[in-house]
Amino acid sequence: MQTDPTPQAQAQPQRIGVPRETFPLEKRVATVPDVVEKLIKLGFTVSVESGAGDAANFSDEAYRAAGAEVLPDAAALWAASDIVFKVRPPSEGEVGLMREGGTLIDFIWPAQNPQLMEQLAARKATVLAIDCLPRTLSRAQKMDALTSTAGVSGYRAVIEAANAFGRFFNGQITAAGKVPPAKVFIAGAGVAGLAAIGTAANLGAVVRANDTRAEVADQVKSLGGEFVKVDYEEEGSGGGGYAKVMSEGFQAAQRQMYATEAKNADIIITTALIPGKPAPKLITAEMVQSMKPGSVIVDMAAEQGGNCELTVPGEAVVRHGVTIVGYTDLASRLAKQSSTLYATNLLRLTEELCKAKDGRAVVNMEDDAIRGLTVVKDGAITWPAPPLKAAPVPAPKAAAPVAEKKSAHGPGEPMSGKTLTIVFAVLAVLFWAIGAHAPVAFLSHFTVFVLACFIGYMVVWNVTPALHTPLMSVTNAISSIIAIGALVQIAPPEAGANGRPDGLIMWLAFAALVLTAVNMFGGFAVTRRMLAMFRK
Repeated sequence: MQTDPTPQAQAQPQRIGVPRETFPLEKRVATVPDVVEKLIKLGFTVSVESGAGDAANFSDEAYRAAGAEVLPDAAALWAASDIVFKVRPPSEGEVGLMREGGTLIDFIWPAQNPQLMEQLAARKATVLAIDCLPRTLSRAQKMDALTSTAGVSGYRAVIEAANAFGRFFNGQITAAGKVPPAKVFIAGAGVAGLAAIGTAANLGAVVRANDTRAEVADQVKSLGGEFVKVDYEEEGSGGGGYAKVMSEGFQAAQRQMYATEAKNADIIITTALIPGKPAPKLITAEMVQSMKPGSVIVDMAAEQGGNCELTVPGEAVVRHGVTIVGYTDLASRLAKQSSTLYATNLLRLTEELCKAKDGRAVVNMEDDAIRGLTVVKDGAITWPAPPLKAAPVPAPKAAAPVAEKKSAHGPGEPMSGKTLTIVFAVLAVLFWAIGAHAPVAFLSHFTVFVLACFIGYMVVWNVTPALHTPLMSVTNAISSIIAIGALVQIAPPEAGANGRPDGLIMWLAFAALVLTAVNMFGGFAVTRRMLAMFRK
């Protein structure tokens, strides 16, 4: 961070600057008017380059209304800013405009940009690379711009596929004939892949997906897709939320599976990418040639070379009758949404840097999340960050001595024979006392009540909790008791020669039956609707 020479200067709030992105086709902006207001509440002043938000539909007037100062050009903004928020890595020209000792927060990709890292270090800058956030930290999720961006890109990939595809996603039966649903195969079920699965399934497609990490299978199914397993046993989790590079044996089995899926799929969306490494080639030219004419491939890894051998980064091309979409600006094609999410991620990071809310950002290198983000500190390259310390494993609890047990049997263990005999003896004495002194009519009703309680308990409490909520279980159990009681009152044994009870009692019992029936059948109807939410 920049060091001010005087106490008076140190007391002044820092200025956050947001320049217009100069990368080709980039429409996003690093902050939005709603977030500007919150940055100002943290004590910062905010400047925005004129036109920075135009492509994302955020006007200069909107920024001014939020309290930001709009500066006329990039030179004025970089010169005035203590902290700069950006989306894309800065160009060589932008690095030259940066104030010496200033702070930069954006996507840097240090493994792919070593020369940029040297240039920033020469400016004695402090650089926080939002792409280096340790994603395994739960408290870091609110700052995870990679996840936000990937979710937008996955959604947009399906939209681009639908635009290039020649028919509906969902199956339909029309007067002109039957339209089969589109078959979508998604390679990679990370954040982008899961977003694509959910979007394609919601559009009515039949979705199949694969990932090297077996633990994502349940996530794929929960979003309406079918997980396709490679016929090769190998764990694919590489730590940090990413997949690892798999063995040659696994890759051969995976290629065979992809070849089969390509023949059947109408649309393939590939998302496989490991940071710092070229995109793996998953879809070969032969697989493309085997696809049906009119099929579509959306290669989300196009910027790093692509998962398909025939991908042309930045373009949509047709090869062997298959449209291959290699756009590198998928998130930018939803500029307003992705800018809003990214701006919120940077706001959460700023809150961590400025906990005192005094308009001064402090880079705490003792904080695991901030240390992981910091790739250059006061001109010194600090990337890569040291590995995170493993959480201490709690010591196993010592087993309690047998002599200190407070009960004869633990939870879930059957009663001993002696205890069971005592319980039955006590209950028998209790029933004898009630039967010896209670009226005959009371004893009859009491017997029905006990049986109803027992049956209700055995029937309802044995239902799987996932299918029957506890509240509904209790409600239906009570309803069963009421229903049995009402039936007894409508036709009791002592009702008389005509077998009919008193008129008032009969009508009360009838009303009880009606209300109970509504409650019981309504409960089951609600249960069916709840289950239907999880079915396609």
